[in-house]
Amino acid sequence: MTPPKIPLRWRLVPAIALASAVVLLMTGLAIGAYSERVYQGQKQQEAGVQAQILAASVTAALAFNDRNAASEYIAALRANPEVETAGVYDENGVLVASYARPGLTAPAHVRPTPPHVEQGRLVVTAPVVQDDQELGLVSVQMATEPFARRWVRYGGTGLLVIMALVMVGVLSVAHGLMTRASRELATRADELADANRQLLVQIAERERAEEALRQSQRLEALGRLTGGVAHDFNNILMVASSGLDLIDRTTDPVRREAIRAGVRQAVERGAGLTRQLLTFARRGALKPEVIDLAARIEGMGVLLERSLRENIQVALSLPPDLWAVEADPSELELALLNLAVNARDAMPSGGQVRIEAENLAGFKQGELLGDYVRLSVSDTGGGIAPDQIGHVFEPFFTTKEVGKGTGLGLSQVYGFTRSSGGDARIDSVVGRGTKVSLYLPRSRKPLTRAEEPKTLESVPDGQGRILLVEDDPAVAAMVCEMLKDLGYEVSHASAAAAALDVLDHEPAFDLVFSDMVMPGGMDGIELAREVGRRRPELPILLTTGFSPAAAAAQREGRRLLPKPYTIENLAAALKALLGAKV
Repeated sequence: MTPPKIPLRWRLVPAIALASAVVLLMTGLAIGAYSERVYQGQKQQEAGVQAQILAASVTAALAFNDRNAASEYIAALRANPEVETAGVYDENGVLVASYARPGLTAPAHVRPTPPHVEQGRLVVTAPVVQDDQELGLVSVQMATEPFARRWVRYGGTGLLVIMALVMVGVLSVAHGLMTRASRELATRADELADANRQLLVQIAERERAEEALRQSQRLEALGRLTGGVAHDFNNILMVASSGLDLIDRTTDPVRREAIRAGVRQAVERGAGLTRQLLTFARRGALKPEVIDLAARIEGMGVLLERSLRENIQVALSLPPDLWAVEADPSELELALLNLAVNARDAMPSGGQVRIEAENLAGFKQGELLGDYVRLSVSDTGGGIAPDQIGHVFEPFFTTKEVGKGTGLGLSQVYGFTRSSGGDARIDSVVGRGTKVSLYLPRSRKPLTRAEEPKTLESVPDGQGRILLVEDDPAVAAMVCEMLKDLGYEVSHASAAAAALDVLDHEPAFDLVFSDMVMPGGMDGIELAREVGRRRPELPILLTTGFSPAAAAAQREGRRLLPKPYTIENLAAALKALLGAKV
């Protein structure tokens, strides 16, 4: 019996089922791949928005180098459970502040990279920009579902589709849900972007207000500074000009010498005033040494006694194990002397000045972190009003009566400590006294040995030919006279290029004496390098009142004579170089 013939449509059922299974499998794989792209895109968008918000938040903190503010913004990210690590980095990619979940750490260095997945985490970086200037970077790492787990889920969905056609509807519903989730995430991203725009507007308004306040404060400080400088230098110029007039009108040698001494004192006062200004601005060239702080302070006993009155007692409290510090000894002594004089003036009826020091191991306060020595000078005077204490470190600000203070004492103290890597802070209570504390970093280097003083009497009179390089005609004329008076032959060039031309045509020179700052595109240190390349045997002496290149000259081992200098200083520096040449 011939079996019944199966209709064609039923014979095609297996093929149709197989084709349906293949179609459903491909559909499942396509849905999985699409879902993966949507997931990655949503994650990247969410992480990018989070990074942009963080970058906008820390702009002011990076601009003002405020690590505490940056840390506060970073700490706020712990509210987002998907953020595992985040960091704020400076313009060199070095970590400034960070936040990380337990067991994780933010990288110490980063560089701008596109969004990518690293060790199962989505990493996004964003620049921190202010006024078209890149201040640094922020980096955010967000958790993502493991790749294998996601594909297992997608593959399982595909298998279920193959096993039952009814799963097609389920997959459609799932796809609809994911689409709706995508729309919700897109809506959330739009809301975050809108919040970011509002935050940027608020930050911009705050920065404008802060800049206006800073500008007002700068103008106020500049007015006080220029007024104080003009007042003091007018007095100095008055003494110098009137002294020169009187010298020409006086024949009595004793009186001429007294007038000359007054003019010299005025010049020294101007040099001291300039040094205090440069120290406050932290631009002066300090000469740090590793010093025994206790011994140095105890050695100032006589100086302090001369600076104070008989009705003022000085009490020292210096532990025997006080750490060494690295600082400019003369600036340290000047700072202590300024503090002692301020304490004296604060106690017209007498009192006590207490100088004490202590070691602070592992000190952490503000930007100070590490081992420091705290040197404090306190008095029992009338104190400083709360509305004035915030201005005491400003130059030419003084609480004294007119004519009794320049207002540069505490500014010198502040500039000295900041230049030494520390800080100066003040505490005062009206009616109970004032305490100024200097924080100096501990030094583990060996103590600097004192050099034997050199006397000019042991050095013969100057001999030789010197090329003077100085662009100021008045200074050049005076220095030429000083060099001739010392016994040297002098040729003058007003710029570095002219000096090199002179050396090429007249090689018979024994030394080049050059200013640091000159016109023409080549400064003193660059001239010294070129002369050293052409004439390595020719000694070079540099001089400057102030220049950022002075530090570079000292780092290169160049001999530097600070301005203003006396003829004795000039003679010693020249003879030291020419003697070494011989």
